[in-house]
Amino acid sequence: MTTLERSWGGKPVVVALDERGSGPRVLLLPALSSISTRTEMRPLMDRLAPTARVISVDWPGFGEQGRPNIRWVPDALSSFLDHLLRVVVPEVRLVVAAGHSATYALHHAAHDPGRLRPFL
Repeated sequence: MTTLERSWGGKPVVVALDERGSGPRVLLLPALSSISTRTEMRPLMDRLAPTARVISVDWPGFGEQGRPNIRWVPDALSSFLDHLLRVVVPEVRLVVAAGHSATYALHHAAHDPGRLRPFL
């Protein structure tokens, strides 16, 4: 486990991140839930790691890191995902998003199709 540090509204935000494997980049996003964490994606990470560089990350305000007193509005979560896609996991080949995380992934695919192309 490593951590990723950002800030939102002038407050520091730390999230946990797991990374394994090598090859094309795959981003795993757990559901947006107070009980969902990146560890739920571990079985999928284990299956993909032999052929891909797999990154699984907790959403800010969720997971095992502290929960700063921040209002987690959609813009904050969208900004976090944008940072992931531009800085942490550029040239991502595949995004697997569980639950409401899929809404954020599809939003980015629709608004920045050169960076994230959806497929069904």
